[in-house]
Amino acid sequence: MQTPPLIDPFRRAITYLRVSVTDRCDFRCVYCMSENMTFLPKKELLTLEELDRLCSVFIRLGVRKLRITGGEPLVRRGLMGFFGAMSRHLHAGALDELTLTTNGSQLHRFAQPLFDAGVRRVNVSLDTLDAEKFARITRWGRLKQVLAGIDAAQTAGLRVKINTVALRGVNEDELFALTEWCAGRDMDLTFIEVMPMGDIGNEARLDQYWSLGDLRARLEGRYTVTDLAERSGGPARYVRLEESGQKVGLITPLSHTFCEGCNRVRVTCTGEIYTCLGQEGKADLRPALRDNPETDAPLVAAIRAAIGLKPRGHDFDYSRRGVAGRVSRHMSHTGG
Repeated sequence: MQTPPLIDPFRRAITYLRVSVTDRCDFRCVYCMSENMTFLPKKELLTLEELDRLCSVFIRLGVRKLRITGGEPLVRRGLMGFFGAMSRHLHAGALDELTLTTNGSQLHRFAQPLFDAGVRRVNVSLDTLDAEKFARITRWGRLKQVLAGIDAAQTAGLRVKINTVALRGVNEDELFALTEWCAGRDMDLTFIEVMPMGDIGNEARLDQYWSLGDLRARLEGRYTVTDLAERSGGPARYVRLEESGQKVGLITPLSHTFCEGCNRVRVTCTGEIYTCLGQEGKADLRPALRDNPETDAPLVAAIRAAIGLKPRGHDFDYSRRGVAGRVSRHMSHTGG
């Protein structure tokens, strides 16, 4: 008997799962974390075996794309074993894509094992090509190490997409340098508006916010920009820069919402499911997972109940010099 798919109250099929495997990170990016973070006790995190079981249930319920996130996922000890285990769903045809989002710091170590496990694409978060500026944005990071990771990923055969958070007064002057650098290396590029997540202060958020409407206008001053019809069910809208032929994504949670076609949910490293990145609503899947080792039925029921409460969309708003719709948790808690 075929398992009924996951359908939310607005008739959107849930086919994309993003799973955080750790809240820890070796960077402290200014828009993502406080400088002095308090991380969860390791005993509260799902084990890799529990993550395997959880992801496998979601796949049985119709998830076709699985993205591993953090924190920084590659700092989780033993994670390559988890990727190896998940590859069985690729081989069986139950999963179309297994991928991850990373800050790139550990890619030089893990690019080839990731490829061997069936990963074919990775997203690398990179906001600047200036080493000094990179150190300021990430607080702890080293640009040279990240660039070496990108080199290793491309050498291993991984398709790399660069995710760049648009930060007013920080990387505005690098718009064309970043665009041309990605074009020269045959890497797709996505710009993201900074989101009001985590307690770093209203003034800091407002000071960071650079509308992608303005960013696009600057691109149009140099390139012929063509809108693409491509939709992934995710937040990005895509354009092509005709002079270079490259695809550029624009994720605009503030200036243009993207909720109507949302096909995704997020699960944290502690087993909480968030059906919307920009809402506080959540459900705890851990009791259903841990209290029923012999059957998945309670877990399936808990997942379906959570999907049944998925909201229409988020409420982020920076208008009127205030930050509305802000959520209290840091991005590193939910997972990218």
